[in-house]
Amino acid sequence: MSAKTDPHPARKWEDLELGETTRSDPVTVTEEDMLAFATRYDPQYFHSDPEAAKDSLFGELIASGIYTAALWRILDHSVNGDVDWVCGVQWDEVRWRKAVRAGDVLTACSEVISKRPSKSRPGVGLVVLAHHVENQDGAVVFSFTSTDLVYRRDTS
Repeated sequence: MSAKTDPHPARKWEDLELGETTRSDPVTVTEEDMLAFATRYDPQYFHSDPEAAKDSLFGELIASGIYTAALWRILDHSVNGDVDWVCGVQWDEVRWRKAVRAGDVLTACSEVISKRPSKSRPGVGLVVLAHHVENQDGAVVFSFTSTDLVYRRDTS
């Protein structure tokens, strides 16, 4: 039986610093995982059929952009999972900049670019983060900014 995860991690809005950065451990993308995801969630031929993908603009199988975003989420949680997030409320400037292929090694990075207390909810603050995922060559493959709510310390 696995241990329960604390639903309210220790790091609060007040603990996040402007300019603070994170960098995840790398993960290697496998064809098997790309195909499993695409078959279920994004069955475009260049994501789900290695033979047909040879005749695509990409010349080979590439990862679904949604799969890349899902990998970002897992990687980001590994380095930002100690923050007491309420929820994400907005993504902006979402870009899939470079195709992800089997064998690519991806790393997720983030930076706190702004924060302010919520005007309507005294128990939370807003944080804007710039996120990107880069491959083994340092090329950015996916990027966006997120606006997120984070619990504050007791404000009573």
